[in-house]
Amino acid sequence: MAAPDFRDQLLNCLGGPWPKPGDLNVKIRETTPKDGYTLISLTFDAEPNDPIPTYLLIPDGVSAAKPAPAVAVWHQHAGRWSVGKTEPAGLGGDAMHHTGVALAKEGYVVVCPDSLCFGERRDPTGKLKDGLFERFEFLRYVVAGKCLAWKDILDMRRTIDFLVSRPEVQADRIGCYGHSMGSTHTWMVGPWEPRLKALVGNCCLPTYKAIHREHMLHCHENFVPGLGAHGDTPDIAALIAPRALHLNFGETDGGSPIDEVRAGLKVIEAAYTSMHAEKNFSWYIEEGTGHVLSDEMWRRTKDVFARHLRG
Repeated sequence: MAAPDFRDQLLNCLGGPWPKPGDLNVKIRETTPKDGYTLISLTFDAEPNDPIPTYLLIPDGVSAAKPAPAVAVWHQHAGRWSVGKTEPAGLGGDAMHHTGVALAKEGYVVVCPDSLCFGERRDPTGKLKDGLFERFEFLRYVVAGKCLAWKDILDMRRTIDFLVSRPEVQADRIGCYGHSMGSTHTWMVGPWEPRLKALVGNCCLPTYKAIHREHMLHCHENFVPGLGAHGDTPDIAALIAPRALHLNFGETDGGSPIDEVRAGLKVIEAAYTSMHAEKNFSWYIEEGTGHVLSDEMWRRTKDVFARHLRG
């Protein structure tokens, strides 16, 4: 069980408070009509001189006069540093994960940003390739008394700032979704972003206990220095209560050993129960399934957004 002051301890371990947000400095790069939506390539600033390359998908018929709910889609890792935002935006990667396009066709405004070390945010000097640059950035933040998760959360909060700034978006109806590392990003940002009304994570809740037992080299974003003295990853997700949270898992997914997932779900359920918000937390484990986005997982994902962002 996490300590009573777990939230404060988590913030300290992450690296402390985030800086006061500045001007988004939005720059539109290209606008492309697509089948059922418009794809906009743009950048906005996370911090001064730190632009986040992003795709914005606006469904046909949505405008400032007729705004819609929005979903931020955090891309996966999969060791494909060159892919990043292009996968959920339907421009590369695996069609299974063209989830931003699928949500846009459901009528949601969708934003797909590049995480640090991915897509257009790889080493600008060209000295360190892919995983080496990710390792470099993780260690750079550790030296500064922070961690890569701290930076990712900052960037995601700025992404929500950007969505709120868009006239096409119903600012009180914003959710987020992510697969794999994107799922980690979902429950990492959730405690710190109350504007997210519905959060869905697909296939990722590795506890430190499982990581250490199985000798897993997981994404750098999972590792928060010093956190083990205060709690584990399910305790982070539990801080999202009482807002809507749904988690999907594959029973045979080696990246999230299912015995630890089941134990973690009980921790999260207890938090929601303590707030009389049981109806806002749900989960699904698909038997005989691994690290994928199955049809049933996606059906449940869409149902969560339909109920909590449109209902």
